[in-house]
Amino acid sequence: MEDKKRPFNDVIDHFNKIEGNAAGTDNAKINKLPKPLKFIGYMIVGFFILSIVLMVIFTLIK
Repeated sequence: MEDKKRPFNDVIDHFNKIEGNAAGTDNAKINKLPKPLKFIGYMIVGFFILSIVLMVIFTLIK
């Protein structure tokens, strides 16, 4: 079985060493985000859910 961490070619290996590659990380934890960033994310999700619920309610009233 082939190792998933092995680079595809030399260019990808160079890119990962020099610039880094966040898409290839398996150990990213959402719970470790800073509290203000989590709060903003919860507010955005809450706004969308609330707006969808209000749109459904106002559509049913008319």
